[in-house]
Amino acid sequence: MSTTAQPLKKLVSGIVLNLDGTLLNTDGIVKEILKVFLVRYGKQWDGREALKISGKTPIESAAVIVEDYGLPCATEEFISEITPMFSNQWCKIKALPGADRLIKHLRNHEVPMALASNSPKADIEAKISYHEGWKESFSVVIGGDEVMTGKPSPEIFLEAANRLKIEPSNLLVIEDSVPSVTAGKAAGMEVVAVPSLPKQTHLYNSADEVINSLLDLRPEKWGLPPFQDWIEGTLPLEPWHIGGPIIHGFGRGSKLLGIPTANLSTEGCSDLLSEHPSGAVYFGWAGLSARGIYKMVMSIGWNPYFDDKEKTIVSEPCRRCNLQALSSPSATQSNRIFPW
Repeated sequence: MSTTAQPLKKLVSGIVLNLDGTLLNTDGIVKEILKVFLVRYGKQWDGREALKISGKTPIESAAVIVEDYGLPCATEEFISEITPMFSNQWCKIKALPGADRLIKHLRNHEVPMALASNSPKADIEAKISYHEGWKESFSVVIGGDEVMTGKPSPEIFLEAANRLKIEPSNLLVIEDSVPSVTAGKAAGMEVVAVPSLPKQTHLYNSADEVINSLLDLRPEKWGLPPFQDWIEGTLPLEPWHIGGPIIHGFGRGSKLLGIPTANLSTEGCSDLLSEHPSGAVYFGWAGLSARGIYKMVMSIGWNPYFDDKEKTIVSEPCRRCNLQALSSPSATQSNRIFPW
């Protein structure tokens, strides 16, 4: 348990959560399906529309894709073709870091929870049915097809407050997109933003708090029961493992930090990396082929200083004598990792 006292922001009586991008890693599935779908029309998904469709209703998102990629089909046709592809993947969507922990904690402490998403209610119920304990944890589930206007309109949040029988000002919204944050504030609620897109934190100025992942949420700031699993400011998690070749030639971190760093290849690791939050510092052991095992710290994320376009994995040895081993282009690194 952490000994650091968290300043109280405001007392709230309940929580309203978004689903896609907040609790579930839907973005990865969306990206893979759009890659396959756009090939039919000779197009290639390059992610440029990710920010435009974040937090939008399915119809609005479809309209953006059809227009920006110049597809020779109507928005309705696009939706009818791609919807079955999404439905077949709901079972594969994984919970984002901290989602299960948060839902279980709030349920155990009988904190009223609502799920409010721009997605149709049938899709919401299908998605959460694959995650044990989720369906029964929410006393209210509202889909975008149950209100006249979706986010950024506050209507869905006001309806959630009405069904929870809690005043909007006494509710905390947890959201990942800018339109959803706008909707929560317009409803008169407190809002914690967990940005789902990299390097976009500056767009969330209207949120009452911006956190890196749900693991960083401190309920006691909002007058809710605190998590009891923090130990002296550190959150213990299950150990995990990642391995691959070291990418040689970056050199930038070593020069700036004054210590050797090694960039691990992320090829084939996208699913694994999505299960672990960026922005955290991990510690553990790095085993290099034919060179031994070394203590190390590691970070995952998009470094804004270097304008990284993809997630990077950077290891740093705990001793300077590891420089030669960690900077070898022929080495393969296998990391046994513990969150720090």
